[in-house]
Amino acid sequence: MLVLNRFVVAPDTQDGFVLRAHAALTALAERPGYLSGRLTRALDDPAHWTLVTEWESVGAYRRALGNFDVKVHATPLLAESVDTPSAFETLASADPGGQVVVTASDRATDPWG
Repeated sequence: MLVLNRFVVAPDTQDGFVLRAHAALTALAERPGYLSGRLTRALDDPAHWTLVTEWESVGAYRRALGNFDVKVHATPLLAESVDTPSAFETLASADPGGQVVVTASDRATDPWG
């Protein structure tokens, strides 16, 4: 599972944003089910940032959000992200030089029915 939070950060506040993002990433990285994470900035427009994390499952991510340290260090930062969908399930992947591996969706076949 991939979580992609996008941010637009004014140039004069980027130093503080980076410190808070590091604290959020640290809190998330300590949770069970966390696989990886990174803080990235757009090459074309340095005001645009993303916090990208990968998780074993939707459940692992949701349980992580309930942790005290995550609520203190990550949740306030995540609340500032651009209001767009941020959690994505992996449906296909490929290692370098490898074959595409297809994964079934965890979503119900008719989630609105």
